Amino acid sequence: MPDSNMMQSLLASFRDPETARRYGDGPQRFVPGMADLHRMTAVLLAERAPKDARVLVLGAGGGLELRALAQAHPRWTFVGVDPAGAMLDEARRVLGSDAERVTFCEGYIDDAPKGPFDAATCLLTLHFLDSDERTRTARELRRRLKPGAPFVAAHSSFPQGEGRRALWLSRYGAFALASGADPAQVEKMCATVDAHVPLLDPEQDEAILRRAGFADVALFYAAFTWRGWIAHA
Repeated sequence: MPDSNMMQSLLASFRDPETARRYGDGPQRFVPGMADLHRMTAVLLAERAPKDARVLVLGAGGGLELRALAQAHPRWTFVGVDPAGAMLDEARRVLGSDAERVTFCEGYIDDAPKGPFDAATCLLTLHFLDSDERTRTARELRRRLKPGAPFVAAHSSFPQGEGRRALWLSRYGAFALASGADPAQVEKMCATVDAHVPLLDPEQDEAILRRAGFADVALFYAAFTWRGWIAHA
């Protein structure tokens, strides 16, 4: 279980019901093509997942990707895992009647059922974990998948070399401002990401998926400071 001070501070904010209620507005302003990312995820999972697939969603709080997947595939069922109970409550609200198709699990990957699952996702989550914990989490997730099952991961991942990190962080903030985010919030988010989020180069993130045992790792989404991969167990 992650235990860094940054993670605990983040969790404390997400456990606040009011923060959880406001969560849905943030990703759409900070993540380019958020709705398209969800749509592509549904398409990629469906390449191998059956029509009655059981899908593991790690970092399910807020319910945005759960809602998109549930609407795209009416016969799929889900296990949604998140360490913040208030965020899971928000997911239930966002899902409405589709929440009946979701088993909610408060915790981390170790608290998730053993499966085996037909598919899995982890969106906007793994960048909060350092390299070792990211690798361990990906490995534990793969162990819960059927052989060959698809997995989609997407999170903040961009060049970290001297000068390049600062340039891409400035673009991250500029996109959020252009999308209508509050300037004070953008300034705070940029400072928090720069100081506390253990970001990696895209090549390092891809290598982590391979070390965790995933095959056929391929980039399918790249948008400013965000990357997404499809891989198979």
